[in-house]
Amino acid sequence: MPLSPEYISSYRRTYLAELDFPALSTHTLQKIYRYGAPVGTYLEHHSRLDRCMCRLQELILEAEDRGETLAAGTVVVADSLNHSTGRFDRRWHAPAGGAWLAIVWPDILLPEFTRLLPFAVGLAGCRTLNSYRLDARLKWVNDILLGPQKIGGILCQTFLSSRGERFHLLGIGINVNNFVFPAELDQFSASLAGALGSPVDLEEFIARFLAELTLALGLLHHDEAQYMHSLQDEVEKRPGILLDTWKHLCDSVGKQVEFGYDVQKKPLYRARVTGYDHSGGLVMELPDGRRTVEVSGEIRYL
Repeated sequence: MPLSPEYISSYRRTYLAELDFPALSTHTLQKIYRYGAPVGTYLEHHSRLDRCMCRLQELILEAEDRGETLAAGTVVVADSLNHSTGRFDRRWHAPAGGAWLAIVWPDILLPEFTRLLPFAVGLAGCRTLNSYRLDARLKWVNDILLGPQKIGGILCQTFLSSRGERFHLLGIGINVNNFVFPAELDQFSASLAGALGSPVDLEEFIARFLAELTLALGLLHHDEAQYMHSLQDEVEKRPGILLDTWKHLCDSVGKQVEFGYDVQKKPLYRARVTGYDHSGGLVMELPDGRRTVEVSGEIRYL
């Protein structure tokens, strides 16, 4: 079925109704889903784009020219991308067959929760893949792995409009029905179809991801609301459900890694990952036994 807001909304209702979160009441889950409900309210589907995030920026500016604000949750999907890039402008192979999309989210979260937006997108992507009975895992902070190979990546950017409004652009690329990769990427890349041994319905996969993103972004806003209540009630602040769920799917703990802000070009040091702090920061032990925490940057497994 072709992608459309109506298809996404219908699919999401069915998909979320079947999810099991025994620790959360039905009432709480309904609130969480309402927080994330804007996902997919408007959708553009292109056969080819340079970058989905660039098209989102155009839509934001076009809406401003009309005296409007682009709807939260607007999604841009492309069948293939000409100039797809990840972090540090690294080229991302994005031919037909993959899930290449970006979504706009308003700047309404507290700073400590805004920085968890990449965690929400990664969680949604990982859970979507695992719903196909795979064992995908997250690598701090923006990669989705299938075994040692990369199957998906996340890129989140902040865009300042001509009126001075801030928007968060949440991009994800997942290898779905891709079987062939450039020689330099082949041994490092995996795809969903390759793992399953057969192609999958790409439109359904994207709808499933957007349902999971509804849940993930809803959890993020729910966690912020709980945090605000804890401040008001002067009770102990606890890690949120989103971050706890993300930690369960991240396999970086125990790994020997290289850390850097662009680790491919300039690794800064080696360490062993020992955990994550309350804000998603990476806790590492240096060779001399000292402990360090990094809240941005990237790691490479050794």
